[in-house]
Amino acid sequence: MTERLRLTLRVDADNKPALGHGKIRLLEQLAETGSISAAGRAMGMSYRRTWLLVDSLNQLFREPLVVTRPGGGGGAFLTAEGEAVVRCYREIEKEAAQAAAEQLAELEKLLTPQVG
Repeated sequence: MTERLRLTLRVDADNKPALGHGKIRLLEQLAETGSISAAGRAMGMSYRRTWLLVDSLNQLFREPLVVTRPGGGGGAFLTAEGEAVVRCYREIEKEAAQAAAEQLAELEKLLTPQVG
């Protein structure tokens, strides 16, 4: 990979954006924190925005990717399907970056030089 360029991926489903680096990072944050609100805060998002993204992901897949814990403690966790989605996306991302490394290096040479 180059120093200035980064390949990012978006996966569309039914001609609509479904997964990208932001939603995947949200799922990773949720897995780390065990909380929808903490994951959103870590990414600078409101609870409402975070919850809407989680809900849209849960509706997109056959099985929910995130499940909330009922009861006093609350919290949330990734399901096995959620973990599989993150793993698959990261593998696709890794393979795409490897496949595009030569072309990205070539593009980097064409960039305006950085100042400073």
